[in-house]
Amino acid sequence: MKASNCYKLLIIVVIFCLKDHWFICGADPTDGFTRVPLTDENFDLQKPYNIPLSQRYNYSDGIRSFWVYNKDKSFKPDSDTRPRTEVRIKGHDYSSGIWQFEGYAFVPTGTSGVTIVQIHGAAEGATTLQLRIYDGNMRYYRYNLVATDLYDKWFRVNVIHDVGKGKITVFIDGEEKFVVNDQGPGDLYFKCGVYAAPAKSSNFMESRWRDVKLFKK
Repeated sequence: MKASNCYKLLIIVVIFCLKDHWFICGADPTDGFTRVPLTDENFDLQKPYNIPLSQRYNYSDGIRSFWVYNKDKSFKPDSDTRPRTEVRIKGHDYSSGIWQFEGYAFVPTGTSGVTIVQIHGAAEGATTLQLRIYDGNMRYYRYNLVATDLYDKWFRVNVIHDVGKGKITVFIDGEEKFVVNDQGPGDLYFKCGVYAAPAKSSNFMESRWRDVKLFKK
């Protein structure tokens, strides 16, 4: 084979490799999913039962701001759960299929020991997934490290739950960061906001959310 033909073959191989690399890098977590329409009625707010909503939540210019204090009451008088100001995606509970939550989050410096995303429902226990912020880093509950250095900037969160396979995949800014088995079947739904962790919570906890969406296959 002539040298010129070898160079041509090499160039073709490099182009195809780069093309394949670009395709992989360009893939989006929502590819292949269908968007589920959401209205205001689908955003069910929960906050300390003895405080007006306006003192723990604000919605302005497309941004939902949630905050809570470590000593706040639970969301209802007969609950022994930790303080929260959260939105529950209502009307789209699921027990099968492949579902995806997407939203852009902002967590200010100082907020720590707090869950900002949940999948509620499980075969045992209350939740299938909690993504918590500890000192600017995101963890699966208080265990596995998911992402780092998240304070004071907007970051995109995508959570895919494949119920049939029993698998949850977490993406941050479009990059796959964490995969874990779920907690079994249940009446499942997504939540976001601030929910104080069982321990080591800061006095003040806040997260802001925009462009919250739901998808399914």
